[in-house]
Amino acid sequence: MMKGVSVGVGLLGLLLACVTTAPTDKNRDWDIYSFHINSTVTSRYATTIITSRVANRIDQSQEIEFHVKIPKNAFISKFKMTIEGQTYDGVVKQKEEAQQQYTQAVSRGQSAGIVSSVGRTLEEFKTSVTVAALSKVTFELTYEELLKRRMGKYELLIHARPMQPVADFKIDVYINERPGIHFLEITGGLSTKALANAITKTHASSEAWVHFYPSKELQSQCESCGEQGLNGDLVITYDVHRKTSMGDLHESEGYFVHHFAPSDLPRIPKNLVFIIDRSGSMHGRKMEQTREALLKILGDLAEDDHFGLITFDSSVSTWRKELLPANQDNLEAAKSFARNIHERGATDINAAVLEGTAMLNRHPQGGSVSLLILLTDGDPTTGETNLEKIHKNIKEAIGKKFPLYCLGFGMDVNFDFLEKMALENSGVGRRIYTDSDAALQLQGFYEEVATPLLTDVQMIYLGGANLTQTNFSQYYNGSEIVVAGQIPDNNIEMFTAEVIAISKSNRVMYSDTLPKEEPIEARSDSHIQRLWAYLTVKQLLDKEVQLSGKEKEKVKKEALDLCMKYSFVTPFTSMVVTKPQGEDSQVAHKPKEGEKPIRSSRVISGSRLQVLKHQVNSHPAMAVQDAYENAPQRGDRGKGIMSRVGLMRRTNDHAVQKSFPDFAMASLDFNDPPRARATKTTMRTTTTTVSPLRRFLLPAEGQALPLCYDIPVALSLRLLLDPNNELSMNGQLGQSASAGYRKIVIHYRSDQHIELDTTGITFNDEQNTTYFSWSPKINHKTDSVSLILRDKEMDVTIASTRVVIMLYKRNGIKFLWPVLRQRPTGDNIIGIMAHPPVAYEEVQGITMKLKIRDKEVDVSRDSAVDLSVRSTPTVACWLMPLQSALQGELADFTITQL
Repeated sequence: MMKGVSVGVGLLGLLLACVTTAPTDKNRDWDIYSFHINSTVTSRYATTIITSRVANRIDQSQEIEFHVKIPKNAFISKFKMTIEGQTYDGVVKQKEEAQQQYTQAVSRGQSAGIVSSVGRTLEEFKTSVTVAALSKVTFELTYEELLKRRMGKYELLIHARPMQPVADFKIDVYINERPGIHFLEITGGLSTKALANAITKTHASSEAWVHFYPSKELQSQCESCGEQGLNGDLVITYDVHRKTSMGDLHESEGYFVHHFAPSDLPRIPKNLVFIIDRSGSMHGRKMEQTREALLKILGDLAEDDHFGLITFDSSVSTWRKELLPANQDNLEAAKSFARNIHERGATDINAAVLEGTAMLNRHPQGGSVSLLILLTDGDPTTGETNLEKIHKNIKEAIGKKFPLYCLGFGMDVNFDFLEKMALENSGVGRRIYTDSDAALQLQGFYEEVATPLLTDVQMIYLGGANLTQTNFSQYYNGSEIVVAGQIPDNNIEMFTAEVIAISKSNRVMYSDTLPKEEPIEARSDSHIQRLWAYLTVKQLLDKEVQLSGKEKEKVKKEALDLCMKYSFVTPFTSMVVTKPQGEDSQVAHKPKEGEKPIRSSRVISGSRLQVLKHQVNSHPAMAVQDAYENAPQRGDRGKGIMSRVGLMRRTNDHAVQKSFPDFAMASLDFNDPPRARATKTTMRTTTTTVSPLRRFLLPAEGQALPLCYDIPVALSLRLLLDPNNELSMNGQLGQSASAGYRKIVIHYRSDQHIELDTTGITFNDEQNTTYFSWSPKINHKTDSVSLILRDKEMDVTIASTRVVIMLYKRNGIKFLWPVLRQRPTGDNIIGIMAHPPVAYEEVQGITMKLKIRDKEVDVSRDSAVDLSVRSTPTVACWLMPLQSALQGELADFTITQL
């Protein structure tokens, strides 16, 4: 790789550019001279192309970065770079094949770059390339998605933040809907005040055009803009005409799509049971927001609805044993109950959902629709804790009679478990993000299912083949059912569509045939075929989650074949980003919901730690700490270089440990195997041994990236101290740079002690000493302590605290990893794992800074492997000194005895 600088280019929203520095035009070494976003929507299927053209303005080569974010529901289908007339295309491969290519590159010390992550609605694509002196590069990314109708409208979101004013900046949106466009609105921060004058909208029957062409000067002068240019949303909302209840049936080149969304139907009364988690982990803002949302939802129930409330921790409580009508007296009593829901205890999901199921089964079903809604933020920790058995129990109890909707609160919830349970029972899983609008998220979900219009919907297509899902348990007002398929031999004369469903009081039937002649449309003839492929893959992904064994592999192969044919980047495929000869390829994966981003680190060959100080510390660990205290935490945009004071290090095998709600730890591994290293001083030549470092990661409140800081290995640390409950947990780090804790000890009151090491677990209550190996499954309980051992994970619940301690083996070394699942309640909780999420603001400038508690701190972007989950994803973080992250000294968190 030629010597150079790393800069970032891109767009956030549907499109985002993230750059850590923002030099002015006068001193910027690179220039985005053109940035175009072109989105075409036909039959609600959107294809978006982002094109960025960048010039290297200096007389030496430098690395130019392309960084965008796209909707989570979208599939990347094409990427290419053009440099000096030569085009380099991304190639979609089976994920395992691409992963092998990535692993081999990493093992050679190259930057292979798996570059994806998940936020609330967006995921990230990033790549870079070295551009020769005074040359240009063009990046082009294409992605596709089917717009989903919610609350009576489709929404196309564009969030623009190119990080500099761009001379040729354009957003063009073209919408073509055969039934006709009913309404079209443009909102968002980029449509306000002066910027509104840069928007033109044309709406003519079945077509609409939206153009956003702000001048370079305007990009710096708007309310949310500055020297870095645009920063805000452009939201395009629309709906289509529905001239018949049958909806819109459309065919092209042997494929069809049917959009079905009738609204002229009477509302069906609901039988609704809310199952609310009140375990200790719901403490604080989560429970406040849950109560707030529940009170609003209860107020929206119709008088002919029936409802029930269930709360649960280690026990299950019902407001009333039976469902009651939603009259004024019952609603007031229910609201009083909701106001007094308080968190406590463990989490028995199995018993709670079974009780809700029994309540609905006892209630008469005629002429109504039944729904179960579960809200939880944790894993099952008491009662039945085997996830497979819980799935089996719930599926058998519901018996396809009504849907179960699972809402997972926060990022620590086992979302895979909840999603599978929902999908197996005709529902959906939805994550509720622990932000200030969590109550609105809960209310928004309820509004989507508040008005059922049809049940037992069957979509029948005579003359159709290879159909997507055709049976739906319910249809709700404001939503839409979409079915696509093939028409063999394009025989549209023999094709007939029928819909059979149950309305409030009777059975309804609709039928239609394909129109013989269609109006001329400016559209791609292949869009319906690609819509069919997209929808088929999406549904196969949901189906694969529910299956096992040979059936699972069969569905996975079917999805994989389609992904390869249509070049979709999905959880089963990846895109290998090819580059000019001599540069490393990169691999883009489609991440899973809730999975932490996997990022690459630039390896600095031959790096070592050099500490420049006036004295040599006698303690090796303090030498490292002093280096970080005196070195500003800024660097080469996450490539592992920290400039100034001669401090340089590289990240290689970062290991992460989670706490509440997202605590992490990582090792900082030098080029050589872990061993003592020489430390030089400017005063005299002295050799001092320096320990390798572990990296800890602290969650951020309402921000995508957490904070991280480093601690030397082999120290004994205070992990948690809860004086209110006489509980403490301490851990001793191992000697290896690539491992975690060698021993963890938990003390409860003065008479109960749990000691864990890599060979086993010892529980001592002063009367008896019980020893467990890590092999069998254990469920050991006393009056105040619960120990559940399964799959190399010890789940410990004491009072209101729950911690899971995981056993790992990496590179031949066994070690322990603690994960705090439920934080102690009360005040005066201290220890490394006790820190709640940190609120910060990004301060843009020549160097990247964060503002924490009214103080600005230099940071650099880095990464670490998250061992709090078995999939061990990698997370990105803002690296800073320990003192800034923890608001204390290292000595405040070290102990002499476990």
